[in-house]
Amino acid sequence: MDLSKLEKIFGERLATSKNIRIQHSHDESWHVPNSIPDAVIFPENSNEVSLILKFANEKKIPVIPFGAGTSLEGQVHALKGGITINSLYMNKIKEVNLEDMDCKVQPGVTREDLNLFLRDTGLFFPIDPGANASIGGMCSTGASGTNTVKYGTIRQQVMGLKVVMPDGEIIKTGSRARKSSAGYDLTHLMLGSEGTLGYITEIDLKLHGRPEAISAGVCNFKNLNGAVNTVIEAIQIGLPLSRIELLDEVQIKAINKYKNTNHNEKPTLFIEIHGSPLGVKEQIQQFQTISKGNDLIKFDWSDQQTEIDKLWSSRHNAYYAALNLCPGKKAFTTDVCVPISSLTECILETKRDIKNSNIIAPIVGHVGDGNFHLILLLNPEDKEEVNEAKKINDRLVERALRMRGTSTGEHGIGIGKKDFLKNEKGNSVNIMSQIKRSIDPNNIMNPGKIF
Repeated sequence: MDLSKLEKIFGERLATSKNIRIQHSHDESWHVPNSIPDAVIFPENSNEVSLILKFANEKKIPVIPFGAGTSLEGQVHALKGGITINSLYMNKIKEVNLEDMDCKVQPGVTREDLNLFLRDTGLFFPIDPGANASIGGMCSTGASGTNTVKYGTIRQQVMGLKVVMPDGEIIKTGSRARKSSAGYDLTHLMLGSEGTLGYITEIDLKLHGRPEAISAGVCNFKNLNGAVNTVIEAIQIGLPLSRIELLDEVQIKAINKYKNTNHNEKPTLFIEIHGSPLGVKEQIQQFQTISKGNDLIKFDWSDQQTEIDKLWSSRHNAYYAALNLCPGKKAFTTDVCVPISSLTECILETKRDIKNSNIIAPIVGHVGDGNFHLILLLNPEDKEEVNEAKKINDRLVERALRMRGTSTGEHGIGIGKKDFLKNEKGNSVNIMSQIKRSIDPNNIMNPGKIF
């Protein structure tokens, strides 16, 4: 592949060393990369991305967008080689509009970067997928996370985008207005497209006011049924929870081992409530009442920020804590989401399925919106383990679809869920593929993903 034209433009920001290329050949998923990119380029702005895509489109070279590398369905794998574009140097917070509570960022800005920048403004960005993901990557996969029950997903936070299309054309979608009826909604077409339609280079985001009071707690239950039913009842009566996370006893054991904590190794809810001091106190009392009716063991709350940060640090490290249970293994992470009324049935059936297998698989999830994950621990080179994990996942997705849910609440399709997408969306997948072909006729943008 002759990249001399791009080498003259990018110099040392175009890397072809094998080590860097291998670093960009995989994400956090269990999928084993079967190829590595031919080059990795680190642009700084939209015009530079445009130059890369024009060149790649003319030469019909695959292009793979890369953010923080924390995706979980192989979205960054260079299945056919090509050029990986890393957003590392596209990390500027270009503007913050305090009065309108919005901002403009480049895709390489991470959620932690943004909230650190905003710390003295009284505003914050709420989407928290756990990993310190890049915001461009979060847009590409349709990410959500622990705050979804109150603030929604990344889709509810993005007002507009700047996108470089496969032929190098730079377009803008949306506006800073809070609503619009002007034409097709290209913003939401790009969100969740996993880098298959274009490369996002700027994002206009909504921001939110920091709450006056915050309290967080840990609630242990005798059984999984009690924990999940507590969530359902709290949601159904309209209790304004900000975060509500489920961790089964296996996941709690993993966290205790990894973080040196001493949580009861029982099915557990991590809760956070925002509001006025009086409102938060009343909501805690309501939640405690609901919990007591569902085999509650222990109920601990704190409004101290250090304790709250410690709690969520444990949750954010759940993935790595699970890996620590079986050193050397990889995580096959599932991602179903079901209507809240079906959540108990879905989780309990899944738990029985795990107990009947030889796979260790902690359960963790953003259960306030019906989304939960298995972290199936396996050796990707062990065909028996891989097949057993796939069967568990197949049955889980079939279960979720039977309950009129989805195969992926937030991780995306990537290379791991393409067959499930067909089962879930039926003939509408044909429309998606037609859009892809229309926008990217040479199929250079992240080929092999979604379809």
